[in-house]
Amino acid sequence: MSDRDPGTAGLRRRFADEARAERPDLALLCLLVGAEAGGGEPGPATDPYGIDAAQIELDRLAGLLPYGVRGARGWASALAELLGGRCGFAGGAADYQRLESSLLQEVLRRRRGLPILLAVVWTEVARRAGAPVYGVALPGHFVVGFGDPEERVLADPFAGGVPLSGEDAELLVAGTTGGRLEASMLAPAGPLETVLRILNNIRAWASARPERTDVSLRALELSLLLPSHPARLRYERAQLLVQRGEFLRGATEMEEYADVVDGIEPTAAEAIRHRARAARALLN
Repeated sequence: MSDRDPGTAGLRRRFADEARAERPDLALLCLLVGAEAGGGEPGPATDPYGIDAAQIELDRLAGLLPYGVRGARGWASALAELLGGRCGFAGGAADYQRLESSLLQEVLRRRRGLPILLAVVWTEVARRAGAPVYGVALPGHFVVGFGDPEERVLADPFAGGVPLSGEDAELLVAGTTGGRLEASMLAPAGPLETVLRILNNIRAWASARPERTDVSLRALELSLLLPSHPARLRYERAQLLVQRGEFLRGATEMEEYADVVDGIEPTAAEAIRHRARAARALLN
């Protein structure tokens, strides 16, 4: 099976390899998430999940930016005019109810998405054009930053690219967490951090829809392929397997996770083993 294999194993191998690359390609990782978590049937054999077409579209959009843009404010303005204005990339409350809002292929097609996916479009288009751009993972609302901290300009792609003042960012954080904006929240978000957050969003969407455990499982399994991920995801996967009726696999993975946490939280480990025994009992 080649690394271009459109099947699940091929997609996951590409995702794992890219996640461990020295400089992971954020767009490719997001497109592989879209191919796997979307669960759609492959399309034409030359580009089964639209990955190449989406990369070409990002290149095309970058080519539409004006030549000679300078400065953080100039780049923020140029991206807002192109993507938010001419192209209509934005989001709204209804977009939180759609799985497509977390899949980069679909966001490029529909020009609608969650804040973090719209921020990926902005950063990938701007990066291709040479802009000093990065994602900013504010709690509950992903935005985009341009320039060094001394001249930093923030923009909100979800709102079409409106610029955010420091006070605006503080209000966003206060509205989400009730806390204050910390300087660390404005640090550039790395590709793997961004992808894990996207996968968390997909899992949150699926968790509200018990009939979509297939989506939850795909998102969990991609999360576990990342070099760094919360250990509790292994337990969540085991629970999900039991929920899907795969009692033996789920119980086995619970027991394996219990062995990992036993030295740290023996009481929690015993509770997990109890749940594993209960899962095995469902086989009788």
